[in-house]
Amino acid sequence: MTRNGVLSLRFNQDQGCFTCASESGLRVYNVDPLAQKLYTDAVGSVASAEMLFRTNIIALVGGGKNPRYDEKAVTIWDDNRGEPIIDITFAQPVHAVRMKKDRLIVVLRNQVHVFSFPNNPQKLLSFDTRDNPRGLCEVSPVGANLVFPGHICGSVQIVNLDHSQPGQTSSPVTINAHKTELASVAVNQLGTLLATASVKGTLIRVFDINKKTLQLELRRGADPAKLYCISFSLDSAYLCASSDKGTVHIFAVKETELNKRSTFKKMGFLGQYVESQWGLANFTVPAECACVCAFGPSQSVIAICVDGTFHKYVFSKDGNCNREAYDIYLDVGDDME
Repeated sequence: MTRNGVLSLRFNQDQGCFTCASESGLRVYNVDPLAQKLYTDAVGSVASAEMLFRTNIIALVGGGKNPRYDEKAVTIWDDNRGEPIIDITFAQPVHAVRMKKDRLIVVLRNQVHVFSFPNNPQKLLSFDTRDNPRGLCEVSPVGANLVFPGHICGSVQIVNLDHSQPGQTSSPVTINAHKTELASVAVNQLGTLLATASVKGTLIRVFDINKKTLQLELRRGADPAKLYCISFSLDSAYLCASSDKGTVHIFAVKETELNKRSTFKKMGFLGQYVESQWGLANFTVPAECACVCAFGPSQSVIAICVDGTFHKYVFSKDGNCNREAYDIYLDVGDDME
């Protein structure tokens, strides 16, 4: 779903900036304070974009009505030079790109490829996945864990990039997270926690990656929903999630006693005795409008929607949630440094 020509939105690894890939080009914004840091139409229409932290390096995938770059290629754009510096072409469309300082990860519909980066990228590893039209894949910014859909419905594969050698078929660890297809995945900064949601969209499960165990079961709601985004706070204390219900939910991950509880306990399908926990707080954004969410400074959550709206809410441990900022980010002018 696109509005105002916005094709996709994505936070960078420290959640302090976001990219807006659109029919009219690429924009990059600072989150707090909200300011446009980059706008270029030299790249044509862009289907998706991924920043490398707060650097001038941005990975682009062409798409939309007037693309300059191929949907089957990853183009690394250097904003300082205002030109592409790397171009890697594949046999099929690229569904997502993820970056670390020393790795480039490219997600195709049935494969994930890992390249060395940034100098003279070489393919190091390749993994087959089940059908992955959403391009689900995340890598921990600080740790080395890469996660993507497994071969079994609802499963997640985990690969430690530090322990994987080029040319070796290192078999990923698999966690069976859900009975239905995955809709969203997230890893925390250190790569120690994995959060997953299925297409049903009622539950978010949080796993300890090292122990391969279910830590928490968080309930978004009772009705099925389409989850757009799950995100951990930088300190892994909280998790937020957005869906097509127009509600952004905030959960406590460390101090779980802050979450509201359901009145009954139930047996999780994984065999553990799991208590479903409801959110600590929530706020609303335009319903059925795709949006991504992340944590800002001082216990705030930022939601950015494809309709061009920017929402910042501050929450407290007792469940209060108050709007601190609202803006139309597409109307925010250039603030070039």
